[in-house]
Amino acid sequence: MPPPADAVPPVRHPDAPAPGELLGAHYEHCFGCGGEQPHGLHLQARAGEGVSITAEFTVKPAHQGAPGLAHGGVLATALDETLGALNWLLRTIAVTGRLETDFVRPVPVGTVLFLQARITAVAGRKIYSSAVGRIGGPDGPVAVRANALFIEVKVDHFIDNGRPEEIRAAMADPDQIRRARAFEVNP
Repeated sequence: MPPPADAVPPVRHPDAPAPGELLGAHYEHCFGCGGEQPHGLHLQARAGEGVSITAEFTVKPAHQGAPGLAHGGVLATALDETLGALNWLLRTIAVTGRLETDFVRPVPVGTVLFLQARITAVAGRKIYSSAVGRIGGPDGPVAVRANALFIEVKVDHFIDNGRPEEIRAAMADPDQIRRARAFEVNP
């Protein structure tokens, strides 16, 4: 899914988190990054240079598919969460339109998966990005790779489609940044 010929390089928003800054959970009940999910990934993402981020999570026993190995869907979730967090650097609300994932090697339970992601291009409402996940650290062996297409949406996308009680709770949050971030990466 290469960007079209008229795509432009991404531009980091002037109010984006500074390089090295922990992004925190966009929504406490998110399976990918939320602290309120007992079996969630609890993925921790940090802003990088330009329009990039790094993230990591530890594969827990609740994340396994085959005995002792991470479930492929959990790894795809980690990639999707990491790629979605990139949109915060643009200060854009966007949802996953397409996610292409390559599983390169098994990821054992107990492994720390280190993820690096960047936005590669923007074309209108379409945001193109890529990520790689490595075992044990930024120089470890590649375990997973992904390319993604995110589509910019308005907050009405969530209001019209989400469960009303969760939407009301998120909209009632007095913290404007947390309220905005609650709607940043969910499909």
